[in-house]
Amino acid sequence: MRDDASYGLGLKNMTVSLAEPNTLWRQAYANEAQAIRQALGDIAIDVQHVGSTAIPGIKAKPIIDMLVGVKHLDDGLRCIGAMEAIGYDYAGSDIVPDDHIFGRGIKNESRTHLVHVVEYRGDNWKRMIAFRDALRGDARLARAYEQLKVGLAGEHAESRAQYTKAKQAFIDEVVIASGLGQ
Repeated sequence: MRDDASYGLGLKNMTVSLAEPNTLWRQAYANEAQAIRQALGDIAIDVQHVGSTAIPGIKAKPIIDMLVGVKHLDDGLRCIGAMEAIGYDYAGSDIVPDDHIFGRGIKNESRTHLVHVVEYRGDNWKRMIAFRDALRGDARLARAYEQLKVGLAGEHAESRAQYTKAKQAFIDEVVIASGLGQ
């Protein structure tokens, strides 16, 4: 089993709490990406680190968000057994349109990793990569996002769904400014 605690990972399920930036998150992603690539083999075209833990220097929920690109969205169903074998629970494909979601950690208690299996270079793939790259490329934009998150974490500490929904307008603006549109 991979030692998530040594990387400062883990957040009570459904809650919001931000952690100080941790340089170990990059290694935690690299280790997990390797495990996922081995488990999924050719099904995974690409694996990327996304979410706030992928943005150096900003506070983030201590959960590694990852993006796995597959040829067709239905290939996400083929990932279930392999992902379960390495400790992930399948959360389904009805939470976010065109996205198969897997979580790792103690089911219904805490999460350390969240994996989005989406169509490689499809709309969800492009949006998540564009947002991540925009924040990585603009420190002021990353700080503005961090400030928004800090305020929202205080307002929505017990509702991750509300916290995520409240960030959407900012994310959409950044994605539109990147040239992708909605």
